[in-house]
Amino acid sequence: MKDEVKKYYSEVLQKSSDLQTNACCSIDDVDPELKKSINKIHSEIIEKFYGCGSPIPSVVEGKTILDLGCGSGRDVYILSSLVGENGFVIGVDMTDEQLEVAKKHQDFQREKFSYKKSNVEFKKGYIEDLKSLNIEDNSIDIIISNCVINLSPDKKAVFKEIYRVLKPGGELFFSDIYTNRRIPKDLQEDPELYGECLSGAMYKEDFRRLMFEVGFCDVRLLNSGTVTIDNAIIEEKLSNYKFTSETLRAFKIQELEDRCEDYGQVAYYRGGIKNSDCFYHLDDHHIFELNRPMLVCSNTARMLKDTRLSPYFEIIGDESQHFGLFDCSSSDEGSSNLKEDSSCC
Repeated sequence: MKDEVKKYYSEVLQKSSDLQTNACCSIDDVDPELKKSINKIHSEIIEKFYGCGSPIPSVVEGKTILDLGCGSGRDVYILSSLVGENGFVIGVDMTDEQLEVAKKHQDFQREKFSYKKSNVEFKKGYIEDLKSLNIEDNSIDIIISNCVINLSPDKKAVFKEIYRVLKPGGELFFSDIYTNRRIPKDLQEDPELYGECLSGAMYKEDFRRLMFEVGFCDVRLLNSGTVTIDNAIIEEKLSNYKFTSETLRAFKIQELEDRCEDYGQVAYYRGGIKNSDCFYHLDDHHIFELNRPMLVCSNTARMLKDTRLSPYFEIIGDESQHFGLFDCSSSDEGSSNLKEDSSCC
């Protein structure tokens, strides 16, 4: 199947408009700041890029970031502009034709970002085996991936490698395709369905179990959208399946629990994150308003204080007294009236 995927993304597809479905089309609204970076990226990189989201996290200045299945390098170069000259971005892909496009415009992008030297590197290899690319244990701050892990025939190996190379407190921030039931082997072996990011999609409950097994005990959803295939022949083959495109985040924090536990902790967002002057969006139901207290479970408290987010948050309380399971509706109510265009002025 790896050979079939290589062939699909090097011979069958020449540009994003060659895709037969809309599975690899972004569901995310692009932040105005990201649009500035995208507008500086060479048109060929954009034209030959395939993805189902925009997995670009905030607070990345000076960080080392790894893009799994980087393709033509669009997200690598977006992040190149965001991490600055003191940061570094590594792109990994197995397809020569895609990497050729990414590398060809490396000097062009360096000049566009006014850097003295390039802060990106592209490696040919498999995302299931990052060790062979000399990516060391606990060496990466953030890992992203854009609609690629579904293409891997060994997803457990991918997530184990992700956990291995992330630093303690590091983050996996990625977009991918999921399905509402397990897809049978005959459909998984269809090169077109697999190459279109559909028949390799994980059943969401199997994904949850796998993430827990490798060490990611609390995966957070940022946004989700229904995939409408818009291809009658493919829709008929997959008529029993529903697909979603989701952007998720998971932190490498060993102490996270498998349920949200209540220790009476309160979190304050103290500001300082670029483009998050009035509120910070941790996930789909945790939106922190500037200086407004929010009750949080212990997992959320750890995500805010044991990661790169810690300079921007204040956590009141510890885990000395336990109050049982956390009522997640309390955080929903605290953020329900906040809109992304709200103002704190």
